[in-house]
Amino acid sequence: MAKVVVLRLGHRPGRDKRVTTHVGLVARAFGASGVVIAGVRDESVVRSLLKVRELWGCRDFFVEDGVDPVEYVERWKKGGGVVVHLTMYGVHVDDVIEHLRSLGRDLLVIVGAEKVPRVFYELADFNVAIGHQPHSEVAALAVFLDRLFGGRELRLICPDAKLYIVPQQRGKKVVRVERSDGLSP
Repeated sequence: MAKVVVLRLGHRPGRDKRVTTHVGLVARAFGASGVVIAGVRDESVVRSLLKVRELWGCRDFFVEDGVDPVEYVERWKKGGGVVVHLTMYGVHVDDVIEHLRSLGRDLLVIVGAEKVPRVFYELADFNVAIGHQPHSEVAALAVFLDRLFGGRELRLICPDAKLYIVPQQRGKKVVRVERSDGLSP
């Protein structure tokens, strides 16, 4: 699978820290290569996501903030990537997911916070809906990435993780990996 990057639009630092952090958490845990926060800088969100990466692994996962979103999308497309905008007004995910997988190209997945400017509907190669009812961008991103990766990402343990969970019926078992050589478990 080619790389997948999530572009978060409309982040408002005073209001959206938790939701934008959750967008980043879902992006990392569900197999994306990185998350880009459009327009504004928010060190607390970036710091939170990098701390999760440090503990739970996937050192290649990147976080950028303060990016001009239109410029980023245009560069992405010029570089041969495909732009997918998640919106409840788009084509149903099940009607397009196989085609997106078959492209074998890098995907930029746009998720909004507030009303998404029309330019992103126009710049997107695909406007994709996860259902056609109002819902959370976090939920939409999780469903989209799960469909894209076919559920494989749900068993993700990053090779450089310092922490990982051992699934079990009852109780909590978290393994802490302490390596002095810097290598993966």
